[in-house]
Amino acid sequence: MKIDHIGSTGVNPYQRQLAKTERLAAGKTKGDQVEISKEAKELQEAASWERARQAKLEELRQQIETGAYQVDPRAVAERMIDYYRNQR
Repeated sequence: MKIDHIGSTGVNPYQRQLAKTERLAAGKTKGDQVEISKEAKELQEAASWERARQAKLEELRQQIETGAYQVDPRAVAERMIDYYRNQR
């Protein structure tokens, strides 16, 4: 006696599931993504520090040219002493 499978010949349920997941994955394509390394972030921060430094230098230059810049001799002496004490 021979039993024929009527209606189920050539049907692989795993293949249908695979095709379904592939269709869903094709519909949800990933967009482009950019990652900035830690070193690049540090370079960006250094550039902003450089701009701030240049602004400060320009302000000091203006004060010196107009004669408004005053040097605190005590602060200069203290910084010099600290520098030479820490050299040892």
